[in-house]
Amino acid sequence: IPEVRELDYMVYNFTENREEVAYTFMVTNYSIYSRLTLSAAGSLERHTWIPSSWGWSRFWSLPTDECDGYQSCGPNAYCDLNTSPICNCIGGFDPKNQQEWDLREGATGCVRKTPLSCNGDGFLQLTKMKLPDTMTATVDRSIGVKECEKRCLGNCNCTSFASADVQNGGWGCIMWTGELIDIRNYARR
Repeated sequence: IPEVRELDYMVYNFTENREEVAYTFMVTNYSIYSRLTLSAAGSLERHTWIPSSWGWSRFWSLPTDECDGYQSCGPNAYCDLNTSPICNCIGGFDPKNQQEWDLREGATGCVRKTPLSCNGDGFLQLTKMKLPDTMTATVDRSIGVKECEKRCLGNCNCTSFASADVQNGGWGCIMWTGELIDIRNYARR
């Protein structure tokens, strides 16, 4: 969670393996009480107990901006707070409904300008982006990003690929098939 800063009384843990992806935190100062809640609408909030007021105070919450909402800009589009409008088609795509797009309604997303041909297709590199939803993705942790690109180019249904972990030179492979959804740009002006 990018908005969470390191606190000396908190221990954070992020677990990712074949069985689970989980975020946990533990308060090491036992005089501080904290709770994490997830609403049905998708907002995530952390509260701390304030003894003097006998009440909970919101410490932080998500979403923090328009781009934090799930699939803010529809398929094959990305959300960018640095642009106006905030929804943008990925290069090689056009708005699915230009009239809605002109009215700054990006929920219908974008469609490919030319169909995948499996011959001569390539990829546009996007940086400082949140990766798309992984519902249509597969992960292979045994190969690097160069092999990942090669495999994706050899699969006529592959629409995107990325390194599974960019630390220490990168490793693993994520490949997407189908529409790319829930992407955002994290670059700052």
